[in-house]
Amino acid sequence: MSNFTEMDCYLFGQATHYDIYRKMGAHVMTMNGVKGVCFDVWAPHAKQVYVFGEFNNWDETSHEMKRVDPDTMGVYELFVPGVKVGCMYKFIIVTQSGDRLYKADPYANYAQLRPETASIVTDISKFKWTDDAWMKARAALTKETVYEQPMAIYEVHPGSWMRHPGRDDDGFYTYRELAKSLVSYVKEMGYTHIELMGISEYPFDGSWGYQVTGYYAPTSRYGTPEDFAYLINECHKNNIGVILDWVPAHFPKDAHGLADFDGTPTYEYADPRKGEHPDWGTKIFDYSKNEVKNFLIGSALMWVENYHVDGLRVDAVASMLYLDYGKENGQWVPNIYGGNKNLEAIEFFKHINTLILGRNPGTVMIAEESTAWPKVTGAVEEDGLNFSYKWNMGWMHDFLDYMKLDPYFRKDNHHKMTFAMSYNESEKYILVLSHDEVVHLKCSMLNKMPGLEGDKFKNLMAGYAFMMGHSGKKLLFMGQEFAQAQEWSEARELDWYLLEDPNHKKVQDWVKALLHLYRNNPCMYEQDTSWAGFEWINADDRDRSIFSFVRKSKDGKNNMLFVINFTPVARDDYRVGVPKNKTYRLVLNSEDPAFNGTDTDRKKSYKATKSPCDGKKYSFAYPLPAYGVAVFKY
Repeated sequence: MSNFTEMDCYLFGQATHYDIYRKMGAHVMTMNGVKGVCFDVWAPHAKQVYVFGEFNNWDETSHEMKRVDPDTMGVYELFVPGVKVGCMYKFIIVTQSGDRLYKADPYANYAQLRPETASIVTDISKFKWTDDAWMKARAALTKETVYEQPMAIYEVHPGSWMRHPGRDDDGFYTYRELAKSLVSYVKEMGYTHIELMGISEYPFDGSWGYQVTGYYAPTSRYGTPEDFAYLINECHKNNIGVILDWVPAHFPKDAHGLADFDGTPTYEYADPRKGEHPDWGTKIFDYSKNEVKNFLIGSALMWVENYHVDGLRVDAVASMLYLDYGKENGQWVPNIYGGNKNLEAIEFFKHINTLILGRNPGTVMIAEESTAWPKVTGAVEEDGLNFSYKWNMGWMHDFLDYMKLDPYFRKDNHHKMTFAMSYNESEKYILVLSHDEVVHLKCSMLNKMPGLEGDKFKNLMAGYAFMMGHSGKKLLFMGQEFAQAQEWSEARELDWYLLEDPNHKKVQDWVKALLHLYRNNPCMYEQDTSWAGFEWINADDRDRSIFSFVRKSKDGKNNMLFVINFTPVARDDYRVGVPKNKTYRLVLNSEDPAFNGTDTDRKKSYKATKSPCDGKKYSFAYPLPAYGVAVFKY
């Protein structure tokens, strides 16, 4: 009797075996009344395959695996009695030329701590979940209402968020320690989601988790698979969603990994012009092979369905869509129509996005797509890729270009801050200030800002207010919330000591206030993708570099008016046009003493008068400080 049945083979060959992670790999089971582990691996061009490990004292030839019918599928299987959870193992692939390749299990759910490379038998189905309330609420969301929810994401690299000092090892916080410290911090700050970098197992710390060898295994750097499940469970119990970075674009050439798995290009395209990234030194998945597509689809489904993850941020989407991405002439192969689109990758995205969102209502698929590819978040029926959201890289670059400028030159670049609203309805966007923007000599967010030290902090506060008020969901990388001064490095923890400095503490308090304002007011998020939720009051005040706009709720109540001054010049005579003859209540002021400001007697309410301004019938006067931010509710 075979664990991997004829039906399994058929579904695997069609890329529709959506429970493949329950079949491939190593699974504890009972066969013919005997307890043990069944090992299954796909190696279609292998001559022989062996499994060896602690269970046989690493004897390389005692346990030869058998090819499952039909043998054309290339799946090898062996049930080994007596093997238990926690046992380390590897596969030996004997190639057609007789070479022996020592490989980790591509479907392993747990791996030995790097730099060691063995896989470890585990059982990921045994965790006792207690997040029923969260999962029920998630499942109740429709394809439409999911976009009406708040989403303010805290992007985290777990190994460098915080570390234990003075230890001989890396000092990493475990998943269970993060479940206490990280979750409480994120909850207090007001974020709605955590996005975790580098969770799928990977060998090299410096890759940050973007060169994956274990697509089915949470990295052992921070604990066991059960520990990882505990972290997700605690997030959900505290009403925090979890998004994972997921990397189906490429994989590294490490000998124990997927590269030339059975002695031939198994998971990658055979032609190096299609199968390698020259810039990254990595292999590209062959999306024309159903078994490879199923491998990736199964990985995504496992994270979402077994670990209750709420969404996947898909890395490097553009590199998958374009055959010539990062390549010179002669380094790539056109598609059958002579173009540069990877038709197989396009089909893959349509398949996986439709599948995951259809099977798991309330979850999201997010594209890190850096080009102007059309309809990334469009429906498949309209030839879209069916992602839930797209990172708005255009907004990010325009925003940062503007913020880096000396205020004197901002008037000539005013359009950089308004341009994104001209295309806001073309996709469903997340505004991002990610880890990529604070590495490789790009400077920290704080040190991108112009001016002397005090100006830098005020610039940053104004920028964050603009971002939080603008249409689109939000993402901030860890450390940006308290104005980390150094560039980020995966090798050290964030500079938490900076919070002893009042300047850094006020930025943290400011971001916290912005986040709570955001998630507590539906006008800030429920109509992100429509002009119905946004209105410029004055988008053209270039000479003074002041932006004023309104965020609107669906019911017309509790709207927000934002006024932001991006220069060090106070505007004591400032007047702002308003949509209605109402009283406008000041709910956030950057010069409030709570943020080390000097506005000790600032009025809290402003009654509009019939005095035309900014093209509106009504307006009110508000003396606007240098770099001043004022948010009003009406």
